[in-house]
Amino acid sequence: MSYLKVSGTKVVDGGGKEVVLRGAGLGGWMNMENFISGYPGCEFQIRAALAEVVGPIKSDFFFDKFLEYFFQEEDAKFFKSLGLNCIRLPFNYRHFEDDLNPRVLKEGGFKHLDRVIDLCAQHGIYTILDLHAAAGGQNTDWHCDAGTHIANFWLHKDFQDRTIWLWKELAKHYANNKWIAGYNPLNEPTDSTHTAVIKFYDQVYDAIRSIDTEHVIFFDGNTFASDFSHFGDMHKKWQNTAYSIHDYSVYGFPASPEDYVSSDEQRQRMKKSYEKKREWMDQHGLCVWNGEWGPVYARKQYDGLATDIINERRYKVLKDQLAIYNQDRLSWSIWLYKDIGFQGMVYVSQETSYMALLKDFLAKKHRLAVDAWGADTTQVQHIYQPLIDHITKEIPQENQNLYPFPVWKLSHRVGRLSRSILVTEYLVKEWAEHFHGKSEDELDEIAKSFKFENCLRRDGLNKILMDNAGSS
Repeated sequence: MSYLKVSGTKVVDGGGKEVVLRGAGLGGWMNMENFISGYPGCEFQIRAALAEVVGPIKSDFFFDKFLEYFFQEEDAKFFKSLGLNCIRLPFNYRHFEDDLNPRVLKEGGFKHLDRVIDLCAQHGIYTILDLHAAAGGQNTDWHCDAGTHIANFWLHKDFQDRTIWLWKELAKHYANNKWIAGYNPLNEPTDSTHTAVIKFYDQVYDAIRSIDTEHVIFFDGNTFASDFSHFGDMHKKWQNTAYSIHDYSVYGFPASPEDYVSSDEQRQRMKKSYEKKREWMDQHGLCVWNGEWGPVYARKQYDGLATDIINERRYKVLKDQLAIYNQDRLSWSIWLYKDIGFQGMVYVSQETSYMALLKDFLAKKHRLAVDAWGADTTQVQHIYQPLIDHITKEIPQENQNLYPFPVWKLSHRVGRLSRSILVTEYLVKEWAEHFHGKSEDELDEIAKSFKFENCLRRDGLNKILMDNAGSS
């Protein structure tokens, strides 16, 4: 077996045969996310809160079991049965390093990552390692686990240096593993200068290449993997490198400006957005990987009789995106494989102990729209609209579009700071209190909710993915 390589616009094997990587991201696993796993806020907050409620030993036990059950043999078999061949593995730096003990490697971080990489290899599935949460927070959102809307990674050199150190440690550990398709050094950076990200990429490229000259490096564009406009000629230095866009369509979310009916105009809008993201790569004949994309789905407990109608529209979005991708023989990784019912290919059953335990709390979280991803603000917009109106009235128009505009508009910023940070902070302990008094056996049973056997399959989504896994 040989390492995968980038050759022009393609990924190829050792014999020069094109390998189109198509699969999903294992989001919510080694980098937990609120909408995926059903908690409020950031992972570091709920870990601390649970340790306070049940004690650090039981808390560590629960999270270790969660990691163990989230992806196992049956998951790998199912994934492979769909014809998919690559899993993106998002992880959090906190598994490998403590903020109070920086640059001291936590070997335990490799426990589950090694296990899943090896399991995937046994089933002929490539993996891509994705640093989803870096020290300091490399973007302005919850999924970099920083608890703020300020991307401090770009303001403090030490955060960047620690991340370079971590990638050198990872490269030492994985350099000889040919089932790893490559490294994705930084998920969705938001660098307001548009130049610090390029400087960092150059430094982390050199650091990885000083140890590992074989694996592909996948660089995300700036501003949530959407913008390569400042990358210039850097591609001439970076060998064996591909470039990652994240191609979410507004039509796949509750905030869609209109019902998606697959009109010529709607399809053209999706295609234009996709082509804009990959424009720099096309100009220079570079390899493109779509590291994240995909709609979210309605749920009967929240959307009632409209659920099936909404989801049929979302499947139309999915099919039309894939039709565009197939024209380019695009490699992609849909977001995501497993969750509690919003976006995953498989999702935890409502009948499990975890979902039963948190049923009322999850309904409250949904009503309050505290998760930014796919938020439905219907029941709370009247609370926040006066603040939006106040800012619109008092702040000159030219000062309202703060970076990362236009990805974040004014209403998004108000939502992130007020609902997803402020209100959420008051919900963290309430989530943890649900576990009060639980024994290790009970915690184990709760964690087992995430096992494949306790999950349902989103058949409509999986059928579409299977039909397109080998398409060109």
